[in-house]
Amino acid sequence: MQISYGRQNINRDDIREVIKSLKSDFLTQGPLVEKFEQVLEKKFKCKHALTVSNGSAALHLIGKILNWKKGDIVIVPPITFVSSVNSIVHCNATPKFVDINLEDYCIDVNKIENILKHNKKIKAIVVTDYAGHPADWEKLAKLKNRYNIKLVNDNCHAIGSTINHNIGYACKYADLVSLSFHPVKNITTAEGGAILTNNEQYFLKGKLLRSHGINRNFKNKSTFKPWYYEMKDLGFNYRLSDIQCALGISQIKRLKKFVRKRKKIASFYDKIFKDKQKFQIPSVRKKTTHSYHLYPLLVNFKKIKKTKERIFKEFLKKKIKLQVHYIPVNMQPYYKKKFSFSKKKFKNSIKFYNQEISMPIYYDLNFKQLKYIQKVSKQVFNIK
Repeated sequence: MQISYGRQNINRDDIREVIKSLKSDFLTQGPLVEKFEQVLEKKFKCKHALTVSNGSAALHLIGKILNWKKGDIVIVPPITFVSSVNSIVHCNATPKFVDINLEDYCIDVNKIENILKHNKKIKAIVVTDYAGHPADWEKLAKLKNRYNIKLVNDNCHAIGSTINHNIGYACKYADLVSLSFHPVKNITTAEGGAILTNNEQYFLKGKLLRSHGINRNFKNKSTFKPWYYEMKDLGFNYRLSDIQCALGISQIKRLKKFVRKRKKIASFYDKIFKDKQKFQIPSVRKKTTHSYHLYPLLVNFKKIKKTKERIFKEFLKKKIKLQVHYIPVNMQPYYKKKFSFSKKKFKNSIKFYNQEISMPIYYDLNFKQLKYIQKVSKQVFNIK
């Protein structure tokens, strides 16, 4: 069996809850959607949760909720998945890429303020809590207040992370938060996502846009028209089904367990790759919990005397499938053509991409498999 970089964990409880939902009266738009949203609100200490079809839909809806439009500029890091940037462009706004730092691999907050000082068209910052490590949200919150901008936490990697032991830090600092429940994330609904916020107006607008912009709730019942509805805005079909919500309700009960196992695996890797001449392992800021959606290992290929391509091939021969997260989004052909950029301004992102390898990390990795990964790593990287 091949070992991949990520994989879901499904147990009997998950299967039982999904089967119960299949036998119920509702497969979609039923009571489990609202129940899952209530579970998310309680877990992540926010006033409102809105489930959606995936993390990309969450980001797109956030742009619509904030009314991004042509002429608006939104700051975003290059080291993120393409949907973080696509959501900006889908709203006809313009992404402004800002380089990452090489400590936690999140957006470099120190480079943002100078941009905000000189550009009044910037409406928001989309911040990816990369790999599961929270960005410097205290500094970001100060910028938000100083320059009257909106903060969006692309929290898709960081489900279960904390700042000052607070698992609800995302909504504490950000105006809107996106979650992803893709199978490789810390909990899964197969495909799926959510938006978290403390702002009721944002929640209500998102709820309307999630389902075609249609409103079916009317206070005036004097005329009996049970079929009647009104389309208030141009919306989308971004709903999550009851089947998926049943899985999410079951999965979130094991979130602490999932994160605990990922941290153990990360600690195991830290010991293997302790040679600072050859490797840079993920660091964790004080008062912060890393939930390790990914284990990004930076490799000095000159010291190793092998190319990244060769490393991948040698691991794959041993049935270990590595990955890279990510190719900088501004290097993608579409964005290179649409928004030209200077490589000098993105030295950290380019260096990170050139050196990064995502090691396998998921709940079902057992000790025998980890020892095998250790053995192969020592062979491939010539670790003594």
